[in-house]
Amino acid sequence: MDEIFDKLQSVADRYEELNELMSDPEVIADSDRFMKLSREEGSLRETVEKYRRYRQVTDEISDDNELLREKLDPEMEEMTKAELKELDDEKTTLEDEITILMLPTDPNDDKNIIMEIHGAAGGDEASLFAADLFDMYSRYAEKQGWTVEVIDENATEVGGFKEIALMITGEKVYSKLKFENGAHRVQRVPVTESAGRVHTSTATVGVMPEYKDVDIKLEDKDIRTDVFRSSGAGGQHINKTSSAVRMTHLPTGVVVSMQDQRSQQQNRAKAMEILKQRVYDYYASREQNEYDEQRKSAVGTGDRSERIRTYNFPQNRVTDHRINLTLNKLDRVMNGELDDIIDALLLNEQAEKMEALNNG
Repeated sequence: MDEIFDKLQSVADRYEELNELMSDPEVIADSDRFMKLSREEGSLRETVEKYRRYRQVTDEISDDNELLREKLDPEMEEMTKAELKELDDEKTTLEDEITILMLPTDPNDDKNIIMEIHGAAGGDEASLFAADLFDMYSRYAEKQGWTVEVIDENATEVGGFKEIALMITGEKVYSKLKFENGAHRVQRVPVTESAGRVHTSTATVGVMPEYKDVDIKLEDKDIRTDVFRSSGAGGQHINKTSSAVRMTHLPTGVVVSMQDQRSQQQNRAKAMEILKQRVYDYYASREQNEYDEQRKSAVGTGDRSERIRTYNFPQNRVTDHRINLTLNKLDRVMNGELDDIIDALLLNEQAEKMEALNNG
C-alpha cells in the first residue's frame, strides 16, 4: 500500500506539468499534441483529485488528534471525536479508491472493438442464439451510447447467424466487453421442438481491440476481391447493382464482407480498412502466442462442455461460471442490461490485480 502512495506525488507532478503544457500557445496550436496531452490529463484527473483530498483529510486528522491532546470542554471534545471518526472513514475509503485507480490497466481498455459471434454446437438453434447475442450486445451498446456497425455476416435460413462480425465504437468499449470472449451456452426449448424438451446449444464470442493507424501493407496479389449484390432492406438500390464487396486475404484466410455503404467504391474502402485491422490482429496474436492456440483459448471450440456463461431460459437464469455469479433476470440481460455482470467481472479483475500487487 505504501508503495502505491509513494508513486502518487509523481502522478500529481505530471498532472501539473500537463496543465502547464496545455496552456502553452505552441501546444494549443498543435491540435494532435494538444489532444494527446488532453487525453493523458483526463486519465490522471480523478486519481490526482482523490490524492489531493486524501492529503487534506490526513492533515485534518493530524490537526484533530493534536486538538484532542489539549484540555477541551466536553462538548468540544465530543464534536472533535465525531469529526475524527468521519475523517478516518473517508481516509479508508479514499485509500481503497486510490489503490484501484493506481492498479495496472490494460493498454487496450480505451479501444474500440471488432466482435465476432459464431453459432457453434447445436445446429439451427445455435445460429438463432448467435442472433440473440448479437441483439443483446447491440442493445447494451445503445445504452452505453456506442455505435454498432455490422462488417460481415453469414445468415441462416431460420433467421440466425452462422457467424456475424461487428465493429463497436465508443468510450472504453474494450474495457467492458473484453470479458465476453468465450463460449456462451443456452438452455431452452427450441422453436423447432414440438415435444417441449429443453436443448443445450452454444455460440462463441471473440473480442479483438481495434488498432488505430495500422502500419501494415497488404499486397494486391494477396487479396482476392469478389463483388455481389447487397441483400436486406434498402429500397430499390438493393439487389440492382453488385455493390457489396468481399475481400479475402489469401495468406491468412481472413475474410471481410461489406455491403452497408451506398456504393461499391465505399464498400471497397471500408472493407480494406477492416481487413487491415483483422490481418494485423492475426499477426499480432501469432507473435504473442500461436494464433490458433490463442483463438481456442479465447472463444473455445464451441463444445457444450466449454462455457464461460450459461443462459437458462426456462428458469430465467444467467450464470457466469468464472466468478460464480447467478442472476434470475435473464429476460433483462437479453434486453441489454449487462451492467451487473460486467461490473462484477471488473471487480473480480481488480481483486486479482490487487492480490498480484500485494504478493509481488
